[in-house]
Amino acid sequence: MLLDPEKAMFVPGATPLLLLSGAPFHEALPPLATEDRSLPTCEGWSIFPKHTLCVVDGPGEHGAVIPSIAALVLGEADMNAWCGDAARAGGAVVLSVERLPEVVDVPALMNGAPTRGGFMALTA
Repeated sequence: MLLDPEKAMFVPGATPLLLLSGAPFHEALPPLATEDRSLPTCEGWSIFPKHTLCVVDGPGEHGAVIPSIAALVLGEADMNAWCGDAARAGGAVVLSVERLPEVVDVPALMNGAPTRGGFMALTA
């Protein structure tokens, strides 16, 4: 499934963040509410980010290809820098939200009831 790049936001950082709105696999992702309030690992999911395309691959038929070259990368960084962050972290946090925020407030996103996702390891 090709996801519109306008529905993706790449947020660089020590553990980079990928926000997706309208992801067709939203319900297949784990809920963020865990008993110990830790970020879940998305078992069976992986991410393969590159400058031009980013693949989010899940179990079965779940997943998407995002034209990352046309997607928003927050701040001064570019997609190559985001990919470098993901390589150093061994993956990225992928969150599926109702709509992309105007301002990224990670604690608010993590506490948002409809938000689903977690950490996805890199695919080699």
